[in-house]
Amino acid sequence: MEQGFHFIRPLWLLLLPLGPLVLWWWQRRNDPLQRWKGMIAPHLLAHLVVGDSEHWRARPIHLVCAVIVIGSIACAGPTWELESPPFAEDRAPMMVAMDLSPAMNAIDVSPTRLERAKQKVRDLMSLRVGGRTGLIVYTNTAHMVLPPTDDAALMEMFLSALSTDLLPGKGQNSAAALALADRLLDAESDPGTIVFFTSGFDDAQIPAFVAHHQRSRQQVLMLAVGTTKGGPLRTASGAMQTGQDGAPIEAKLDDQALQRLASQAHIPLTSITAGNADMQWVQREALHHLQIMNDKSSVHWKEYGYFLCYPLVLLSVFWFRRGWVVRWVLVLGFVGVGAMPSTASAADWHVADWFFTPDQQGRWYYEHRDFEQAAQHFQNPYWKGLALYQHGRWEDAQKIFETLPGADAKLMSGNSYAHQFEYEEAKDAYNEALRMRHPFPEAEANLQLMTILIKQRADVPPEKQDEDTRPDQIKQDKEGKQGKDTSTVQGQRLMPLPADVWMRNLSVSPADFLRTKFSIESGQPAAASSNGGAPP
Repeated sequence: MEQGFHFIRPLWLLLLPLGPLVLWWWQRRNDPLQRWKGMIAPHLLAHLVVGDSEHWRARPIHLVCAVIVIGSIACAGPTWELESPPFAEDRAPMMVAMDLSPAMNAIDVSPTRLERAKQKVRDLMSLRVGGRTGLIVYTNTAHMVLPPTDDAALMEMFLSALSTDLLPGKGQNSAAALALADRLLDAESDPGTIVFFTSGFDDAQIPAFVAHHQRSRQQVLMLAVGTTKGGPLRTASGAMQTGQDGAPIEAKLDDQALQRLASQAHIPLTSITAGNADMQWVQREALHHLQIMNDKSSVHWKEYGYFLCYPLVLLSVFWFRRGWVVRWVLVLGFVGVGAMPSTASAADWHVADWFFTPDQQGRWYYEHRDFEQAAQHFQNPYWKGLALYQHGRWEDAQKIFETLPGADAKLMSGNSYAHQFEYEEAKDAYNEALRMRHPFPEAEANLQLMTILIKQRADVPPEKQDEDTRPDQIKQDKEGKQGKDTSTVQGQRLMPLPADVWMRNLSVSPADFLRTKFSIESGQPAAASSNGGAPP
């Protein structure tokens, strides 16, 4: 893979000798000695030629030869550095494994280690626009919070709910988190990356990481959160932890254990930084791993031939010398006119349409989070539905996904139903997605969430209707559904809530939902919720 300096398109170098060859031919053709040497004796010819043969000056032919030489090198594509292919982040799945042990409450990095790690995940999501990222938490057990998704708002909702009191057990069973992340990424079509945020490591877990490095196609990255100097330890509620002598308990970064892991399991290790360089490193490593694991034909090298355009532009300045522009401007004019699209006009001047398809323009808008423009440009129905979904037009997105085949379309159809609070329809869509593809971790997680939300809705007593929300009429569809279902036409229709307040308006908070979920998976009684009440 590491080729050093080379040319992407070396066949263009065959034009390189053409420049010197043209110059030699021109000089030979315009040399008076060559034209007269067959008619005049050589010892007389040199004395009969009149002209300043010793003074050299640039001529148009010299620029032509220089353009041929420099242009052939530029077209050959000199390079020495790998480049991320377009939309590579879309295809590089990632799982974040977050340590929730009490040591993550230390304040040697502000505000706490856990809060700093959560902020780094947010930075990573902003770098991976369109990329699929999942979330796992672990102490002595490991649990999935979110399967790989590109929904930054959904990630933020659950990320903000994380605290060290969500998991009842204590410990650092990173091997369990590794196995769970590996299973989730195996369901993806492309090799992925597992990123650990932790402040320590148990040496007993090293053999599991060594075996993973030898057999798995997923790479592992370790990010150390904290300092070797350490800092005071706080509780999940923010109170200072003290020992029996009343002194604050200090928690230090277990740097030695992490170094042993990195050395024995060949895992890249780095510490979090104040800037964004650490997350940029994670993203580069993820894309580089994807390039290595995939076929070599998918590898893209950074094009450095463009820099040779600067000397070419500099050479073009000399074309406008007196006596030069007349000869060559017509050629350049005809080339420029021939390159113009025939349909271009002053009233319809869409330069982007000359070079990019509507779907490519839609992807550009999608990457820059202008989902309204992306939806207008996309012709591919699946991507058009995604843009509408991200723009918050869930009903329009659901109508598109309903017409598309495949498990992914059914998953997005269920998500669109869920945002419209139609949980039963969402549950049916997730079940259909699971029938088409199994395992499908994202559909399984959303199906579990819908089951809880449906139960929550059934347990809530109906509110008394006021005059504004009382139905104007109730109709029964006896022919289609045998009169079992009713549709209500209300005088005032309630608008769907935005995505960021969707979960907050339910009777269960993300933290309580996660606490209940983890307790059920651990086979333990549900812990008390953060507000003091029993979990739903």
